[in-house]
Amino acid sequence: MSIRPVKHESTATPTMEGAGVKLHRVFGFGDPAMTDPFLMMDDFRNDNPAEYIRGFPWHPHRGIETITYVLAGTVEHGDSLGNSGLLGAGDIQWMTAGSGIMHQEMPKGDFAGRMHGFQLWANLPSSLKMTAPRYQDVKSTDIPVVVDDDGTAVRVICGDFWGKAGPVDGVAAEPIYLDVSVPPGRKKRLPVDTYRNAFAYIFAGSGTFRDASKPFGVRVEKEVDGEELNIRDMSGNRTLVVFDSGDEVTVQAGDQGIRFLLVSGKPIEEPVAWHGPIVMNSREEIMQAMRELQNGTFIKAAH
Repeated sequence: MSIRPVKHESTATPTMEGAGVKLHRVFGFGDPAMTDPFLMMDDFRNDNPAEYIRGFPWHPHRGIETITYVLAGTVEHGDSLGNSGLLGAGDIQWMTAGSGIMHQEMPKGDFAGRMHGFQLWANLPSSLKMTAPRYQDVKSTDIPVVVDDDGTAVRVICGDFWGKAGPVDGVAAEPIYLDVSVPPGRKKRLPVDTYRNAFAYIFAGSGTFRDASKPFGVRVEKEVDGEELNIRDMSGNRTLVVFDSGDEVTVQAGDQGIRFLLVSGKPIEEPVAWHGPIVMNSREEIMQAMRELQNGTFIKAAH
């Protein structure tokens, strides 16, 4: 077995999307080859309803799949095809935009006003860019959880892992999407297919994905009390870790344990041209999509 080394590590950056929703961008709109077939990921964690309640009004999607995973609060969604629904805590929506839809997502906090979830964009290969749109809405109770002897718990959202199969299927990138919790102080090895690109996103606790006997952190510059310091920082809350090649990932949990998303998929290795939520293979295809938005032919008949 070969352990995947870490080739990139970064912290999610604050940004604003939709009608003024404050969130953190994990990655996106940079070099898509690093995370191919995944294009972008947002962490929309917020405890202040005023900063997210206006949501994401009607907007177009084409050429991608969007994966929304809600941990707290609810997200009401609807589209131009007449679909609508409500995602609650622990629920997943896997939307294949394909040839195009108009879509809206309106978040609402829980009883304490908390809203927490993630949205990941997966690219579609050129052969499926204009496929018919479809949804897979999965309730939390339908997502299998497997618990290892040491207390490590994994929610299997998509793909096969430790003998369990996630409920989301038929996705172009054949991804494996896991929500992993490792208890304090535990070291865990997790299999990842050699031919997949893989990343982890830490959203609770701390730890390291470098093969060390104890968490040691990485050198980063941080501002402490107004002073720039070069310190060793544990991979912690809102940290993205992108892995190099290998067939397993190793994680050493810190004193409070660690919870992270572990996502892998087969790279598409095609040109990427995008304009916001429209992702095609060439500028010409983007221009065509924009013309169709303007002349009312963006939404295609069922096919």
